[in-house]
Amino acid sequence: MALLRAAAAADLLRRHRRAPLPLLLSALSPPPPTTPESCPDGPSPVAPYFAPPPPPLCRRRRSWPPPPPPPRVSSSSYVGRGILLPATFSIYSPLSTSSSASPDGSPDEDSSPPHPSPAAAPPSSWVDRWLPQAARPYAMLARLDKPIGTWLLAWPCFWSISMAAMPGELPDMRMLALFGCGAVLLRGAGCTVNDLLDRDIDNKVERTKSRPFASGILTPTQGVGFLGLQLLLGLGILLQLNNYSRILGASSLFLVFSYPLMKRFTFWPQAYLGLTFNWGALLGWAAIKESLDPAIILPLYTAGICWTLVYDTIYAHQDKEDDLKVGVKSTALRFGDLTKHWISGFGVACIGSLALSGYSADLGW
Repeated sequence: MALLRAAAAADLLRRHRRAPLPLLLSALSPPPPTTPESCPDGPSPVAPYFAPPPPPLCRRRRSWPPPPPPPRVSSSSYVGRGILLPATFSIYSPLSTSSSASPDGSPDEDSSPPHPSPAAAPPSSWVDRWLPQAARPYAMLARLDKPIGTWLLAWPCFWSISMAAMPGELPDMRMLALFGCGAVLLRGAGCTVNDLLDRDIDNKVERTKSRPFASGILTPTQGVGFLGLQLLLGLGILLQLNNYSRILGASSLFLVFSYPLMKRFTFWPQAYLGLTFNWGALLGWAAIKESLDPAIILPLYTAGICWTLVYDTIYAHQDKEDDLKVGVKSTALRFGDLTKHWISGFGVACIGSLALSGYSADLGW
């Protein structure tokens, strides 16, 4: 009985070790040919005979769900700090943009950004924040909201006053204060004259059409009255100087009143502006020394003129297209594509003239 059981177990073990012949033959045989009748929808890709086993479970990376999409923002506007801005808003373009249109060609009222009221607009300068409503046009006329022009007028005065100081001493603070106030008044008077004479041109230029005279906020009569007030205050400052400086300062009014007309006749109005804006280089020295030293003052005056040609030529490039339409001239139009070469030359001349003036005044490095 035990022998029969052992023989049955050996036979069963032998059967399990034998590979099934039909399965082995089917695995080694080539795949059947593909015919149009067998694949009416077209040939399908054939899997390899022996596909690689799947990777172990421990090597599989967990498939995380995709992140949710960002919240959809309207294409017409963005909201930031309570101000609704159009999608095409740029710091170089005005806030108002054309309203979008629907597919049928009619304007889309829902997508057009609302125009904020003037009361909700933030103030652009200290003039809007602190001055009363009636005084704001006059402050804009004198460019009190843009002090850079005052600094450009005051620096040549400060240079000459400092060079006229005695060796080892600080410049006269009283003179610096007087010339600083005079720069504010004379710059405002010059801008008033410029806007009065150019009011018919300013309303055709994009950058200047919002000025008080061009926009109609102020009348020419009001402008003349404001000009008289500024000149009267400037006269009060001029009377604080010596007689030589009074005559020299009063003679600068011819340059102030004639400069706005230069752009109608010559391509070099910036050079004439240099003569006007740097007159303080002569006046500051005369206020201290009661005379002029040509070896010191003329190079300093020349340096200021070259400096003005550099910055005002760059400034004039923004109005080239409008200047061509209106018919006014500037060094930006005169130099054209060679502007970089011209202003580089003027810059070198400015530095050289400053060095020559300092050398003539026995100033050390």
